[in-house]
Amino acid sequence: MRESAMADELAVAEAWVKAGRKVAVATVVETWGSAPRPVGSHLVIDAQGNFEGSVSGGCVEGAVVAEAADVIASGKASMLEFGVADETAWRVGLSCGGRIRVYVEPVTHAA
Repeated sequence: MRESAMADELAVAEAWVKAGRKVAVATVVETWGSAPRPVGSHLVIDAQGNFEGSVSGGCVEGAVVAEAADVIASGKASMLEFGVADETAWRVGLSCGGRIRVYVEPVTHAA
């Protein structure tokens, strides 16, 4: 993902917080295999389920948005993991194999 795109998503988070919206930021922290977004990619989510950015190109965004609602409500961060957990998936030719870890954290104030 372009560095400017990541900065744009964090600017969205900052603007939403300044506007009084409750916000969470999801960040790709680890990938393995065919993950479509690199480490450092962001998804910014507000309490109404609006979002900007991407952590997986559409594969897991729905689950991340749902988790973000819980993170916003509780104020506690969460680590999510999606994908094939067994590295043998590549040896047997599963082209959709891979794994992604996403850290979802509440944003409590503008930067």
